[in-house]
Amino acid sequence: MTARVAEVTRNTLETKIRVRVDLDGTGASKLATGVGFFDHMLDQIARHGLFDLEIQAEGDLHIDGHHTVEDVGITLGQAFAKAIGGKLGVRRYGHAYVPLDEALSRVVIDLSGRPGLVLNAEFTRATIGELETQLIHEFFQGFVNHAGVTLHIDNLKGENAHHQAETMFKAFGRALRMAVEFDPRAAGVMPSTKGVL
Repeated sequence: MTARVAEVTRNTLETKIRVRVDLDGTGASKLATGVGFFDHMLDQIARHGLFDLEIQAEGDLHIDGHHTVEDVGITLGQAFAKAIGGKLGVRRYGHAYVPLDEALSRVVIDLSGRPGLVLNAEFTRATIGELETQLIHEFFQGFVNHAGVTLHIDNLKGENAHHQAETMFKAFGRALRMAVEFDPRAAGVMPSTKGVL
């Protein structure tokens, strides 16, 4: 099996970001974005997706976290698209429900080649640590635009904003893990009637 590993660097006037991802890893992560709660959420993706993930980001945090969070999503999406390659033999679709105490989220993903995001979450707080909750949408939008996936995220229940976010990121990791896994019944087969994704 060819290693599904990619490294992408993105340098702009606002951010400098390096992402390395191994889709067939063990869940190990090395994260430094300068936004502590965001690092915690990225760790959930790695651990629950069983991806090895390294992210180093330097951004204009003296302004706010917007450029850093969005650009990490963009760069992670680019690295994912590079690592997944031609998608032969993968399951393509993934889904997960994840609870945390009173909170519950559902994530459904399609490695469709068509970027699309539907995110439904009414956070009970505007910030969690140093992360503005509205930036969670920006992260996932950046990811889907550059990974070429269709992603539906629904926070179904939740009173604690930390729990709401954590269930979303855990479920995303689990759903993505399912989608990128190889299907032993469809080895070498493109999971699309079009013959391409």
